[in-house]
Amino acid sequence: MNFQELKGKVALVTGGAQGIGRTLVESLATQGVKVAVVDYNEEQLNLQVNRFKEQGFEVFAFPADVGDSMAIDAIVDTVESEIGPIEMLVNVAGILSSGPIQTFSNQDWARTFSINTTGVFNVSRAISRYMIPRKKGSIVTVGSNAASVPRISMAAYAASKAATVMFTKCLGLELAEHGIRCNIVSPGSTDTDMQRSLWTDDNGAEMMIKGMPDSFKVGIPLKKIAQPQNIVSAILFFLSEQSNHITMSNLVVDGGATLGAS
Repeated sequence: MNFQELKGKVALVTGGAQGIGRTLVESLATQGVKVAVVDYNEEQLNLQVNRFKEQGFEVFAFPADVGDSMAIDAIVDTVESEIGPIEMLVNVAGILSSGPIQTFSNQDWARTFSINTTGVFNVSRAISRYMIPRKKGSIVTVGSNAASVPRISMAAYAASKAATVMFTKCLGLELAEHGIRCNIVSPGSTDTDMQRSLWTDDNGAEMMIKGMPDSFKVGIPLKKIAQPQNIVSAILFFLSEQSNHITMSNLVVDGGATLGAS
């Protein structure tokens, strides 16, 4: 997919050291975008960024916890002053902790919301402060189809993503008068390490496709697990001028697994 209009612009991507985020960083860098990558896993982040730099891409590593607002503010200030004005933000960073509500720990609950929800707030707030005077920019948040359909043992993840989806829509409403668009891409089952952590054996993908009636979970009508690039293609669409009259939208990319719910 060719988005030459993005060439030379600056993007900040959180959670860019693995999974969907890593695929997105590579796609943006290939289009000539300067990419600032924020990730909590410093070792993996440096490994990936160094690999991209060896290929001649302008990719920059910023190890940080998105739940730390002071660290995020400092990173955004640095990117703006040393790399260039941030025109694109993609909130990808997220964690998944599963388990029954009755045994779910306070720590896991707080950590889930710190990354999945507060992190999106911290980064979006910091960057929108710079975008508003320039009256342009695009913010995309990676949500989840779990935000719209209840899931057993996924209360914290689903609730955090539901909050993030509504936050991004409210952000889009506030920023619309400044010409800044805010949208959500909500994946379903995608072939990433996070998804594989939910599988108990080699039949995990097949079970997701067929569905699990005992858990009240329908299957995937398109009969396949998404690849990270499927999600990235939707993100690139929202970042590009092809979607210049779309804001506050939630594009669900789940092969029909939530039967059209959004």
